[in-house]
Amino acid sequence: MGDNEEHTIAEDFVVTKYKMAGEIVNRTLKKLVEMCVPDASVRGICVEGDKMLMEECNKVFKKEKTMKKGLAFPVCVSVNNCINHYSPLFSDKDSTLKNGDMVKIDMGAHLDGLIAVVGHTVVVGASKESKVTGRKADAILAAYYSSEAALRLVKPGNQNFAVTVPSQRLARPLSVNRWKACCLSSFNSGRIDGEKTIIQNPTEAQRKK
Repeated sequence: MGDNEEHTIAEDFVVTKYKMAGEIVNRTLKKLVEMCVPDASVRGICVEGDKMLMEECNKVFKKEKTMKKGLAFPVCVSVNNCINHYSPLFSDKDSTLKNGDMVKIDMGAHLDGLIAVVGHTVVVGASKESKVTGRKADAILAAYYSSEAALRLVKPGNQNFAVTVPSQRLARPLSVNRWKACCLSSFNSGRIDGEKTIIQNPTEAQRKK
């Protein structure tokens, strides 16, 4: 696509590229979830995930030599009290996972500037026989219910608070609060932080705006 040319999902090739990017991040996510075991290196998971994303992107549209594709957002593995977007540098001290750690994985890939991002939470060591309980379960359920509400409320005509207020109410019975001022952003071609945003838990200053 041209640098100044904005294409939309009304065009079949745009939908195809979005779907393929989505399939790539979902396949990679599945493999990274399997890597979240006791004593696994956080940096190692991030490095391996970035490598997988690049390899998967390079397998498609091989004939289109000038097409840009690859990482839209590096693999991040955020553990416990680290909220999100943690991808340690090689100069940083590495850390390892242990049983009971709550791990948030997020990443993004793009094909021709069309971005697909995915995020998932996993508790190390959890299984059908060893279920997640307590505050960890509360946080995961609150996030799940809120996301289900948002999926139904993000539609033409609705404004920011039409999404945030109902999803906040769903989290209250579980005594879970959102991190203040955290935003969800729309995507544009080649841009992961579009102008349209949804504020998860607005501050007073943001409410006035």
